[in-house]
Amino acid sequence: MPRKGWGAAFITLAMVVGTAAAAGGMPAPTPITFMLDWFPNPDHVPLYAAQAEGYFAQEGLRVAMQVPANPDDPLKLTAAGRVDVAVNYEPNLILARAQTLPIRSIGLLIGHPLNTVMFLKRTGIRSPKDLVGKRVGFSVTGLEDAFIDQIMHSDGAAESNVKMVNVSFDLVPALLTHKVDAVVGAYRNVERVQIELQGQAVGMFELEKYGVPSFYELVLITSDQRLAQRRPALEQFVRAVSRGIAFTLASPDAAFADYVHANIRGNPKINDEFNRRSFRATLPYYARSQVQAGARWDDFDRWLAAHKVISSAVPVDQLYTNLAR
Repeated sequence: MPRKGWGAAFITLAMVVGTAAAAGGMPAPTPITFMLDWFPNPDHVPLYAAQAEGYFAQEGLRVAMQVPANPDDPLKLTAAGRVDVAVNYEPNLILARAQTLPIRSIGLLIGHPLNTVMFLKRTGIRSPKDLVGKRVGFSVTGLEDAFIDQIMHSDGAAESNVKMVNVSFDLVPALLTHKVDAVVGAYRNVERVQIELQGQAVGMFELEKYGVPSFYELVLITSDQRLAQRRPALEQFVRAVSRGIAFTLASPDAAFADYVHANIRGNPKINDEFNRRSFRATLPYYARSQVQAGARWDDFDRWLAAHKVISSAVPVDQLYTNLAR
């Protein structure tokens, strides 16, 4: 049957199912409002796969996926109860919880740090000590300062020997135009790919190899209130995401096609070389389990406090709840 015919058949089937549900033939799906951390990108492929392959529906959920207007929205709207679940970053969650926002992680999307200190290989930088006297670009103060301080001390140098330059979010242009010698906050699956597509060889210091405790890059967050009110639905949501990740790892081409199909209308370039290469670079880092390790949360939480990013460590039982079974 032509694709158009399949679409018509699906609409008809959906109407029949909807009518049966309304008549009491089957329970209506539970609605979930879900917000990404930012615009759709290859980090999110398993989420679109979970939607397209029917895993949310099979868990009895109707998931409305939203894109935030501002990168601060997922934390704020989740804390306010206007969003059931959102994607965000472990460091951001800890910072928010330290400021008493009642949010916590309930699951994982990217289970490994992606953040790095990045530079062009032709600069001759080989170790953190080589950053002495150099200009390092950053986007967000506080956390990036702590990262630089840690990697410099790990190599016997001091952050004070580095000139920090605020380049806003123009990390790649600042590096390619020699405004800075290195950047902190560049991602090994994003900026690295962008630079390599410009024909430049990239070097990077992976934070976890220089004394920064390993952390969960992208987590699924909810509010304390939502967790208390909707725990069964949130457990179903986490299970569906876990299946989406497993599908992505087993069938990466099909999962990427789900992501492209969901977003091609809003972004005609979604299937370009950058997105394909970025996705391939992300594959090793998708979470292999939804069981979060308390020690991992605790180590990074205490590291943030030791580096004065937060005034004191947050009690670890406020940071996450394992919903995986």
